[in-house]
Amino acid sequence: MKRRIGILTSGGDCPGLNAAIRGVARASYEMFDAEIIGIHDGYRGLIEGDYQPMKREQFSGILTIGGTILGTSRTPFRNMRVIGEDKVDKVAAMKKTYKDLKLDCLVTLGGNGTHKTANLLSQEGLNVIGLPKTIDNDIYGTDFTFGFHTAVDIATDVIDRIHTTAASHGRCMVIEIMGNKAGWLTLFSGVAGGADVILIPEIPYDIKKVAKVVEGRAKSNKGFTILAVAEGAMSKEEAKLKKKEREARRAAAHYSASADIAAQLQEIVGVEARAVVPGHIQRGGSPSAYDRVLSTQFGVHAAELIRDGVFGVTVALKGNEITHNPLQEIAGVPKPVPADSQMVNIAKTMGISFGD
Repeated sequence: MKRRIGILTSGGDCPGLNAAIRGVARASYEMFDAEIIGIHDGYRGLIEGDYQPMKREQFSGILTIGGTILGTSRTPFRNMRVIGEDKVDKVAAMKKTYKDLKLDCLVTLGGNGTHKTANLLSQEGLNVIGLPKTIDNDIYGTDFTFGFHTAVDIATDVIDRIHTTAASHGRCMVIEIMGNKAGWLTLFSGVAGGADVILIPEIPYDIKKVAKVVEGRAKSNKGFTILAVAEGAMSKEEAKLKKKEREARRAAAHYSASADIAAQLQEIVGVEARAVVPGHIQRGGSPSAYDRVLSTQFGVHAAELIRDGVFGVTVALKGNEITHNPLQEIAGVPKPVPADSQMVNIAKTMGISFGD
């Protein structure tokens, strides 16, 4: 029996997307008579009917390639049921494309927003399977998302390289790591990179306590300080504001978290403080060996679910087992770093400050 499978990648790109696509396709070809339809640029392609039938050879040689061969875009979930000036009913359009293509299943690779839309389509009666990707590792129900470990490797390498400059000049270096809502990437790379201070959104900081760490190191023989700061890190004062108020305040002042912290530390302590923002470097390039394996495992499990007729779920890693969760149970559920998590406690035991 032939199964027609639509695949799309949505949201921000990350290493491992192509490896996961390859896993779904190759396992499907091995297990049943499969026809793969590649949908371009995420949900936009599903809405507009922008797709292409894929050939077997298109899934060869993509295991090590970063980004996505299908293209991606952001179509915010909050706008999915909003009919704009173009008069397009996006949900109806996606259902129409699915039915016009005679798909037996839609596989969506993405983060939180992607999963919320995948759950919406599942509730609308479509057969959907999700694969959790994001460098933020903030999808509920899975220990790790693919793309995360590669980003940790890259962010750690950035911190390692900044160490030599910081030590040579006796500077305080504030390195801004991606992660607006969740601090997993900053936490892991900060520990791996030997940061002296780690600031994440889940633990609001007191700049005076951070300054005390910097001052103490400035007076020591080491004389330099490394801060790993999540882009969404906030002070205790900022944490009292509503999200929109906090964003408006930063936009009006034209500063990032790292620039603000560096400026304050230079003023309070009197040290030379520099902000470093590696930005999208953290999400680019070839996936690590770990992410190639995890992406492949996720893709193969998705193919097994298609074979078995199990839909309305997203693939997950729990312990050493590749399994799946109902979309309705994980879509839109946050996964922040617990302030009392084992990794935070390990970091604190090592003498790393969180500014709290």
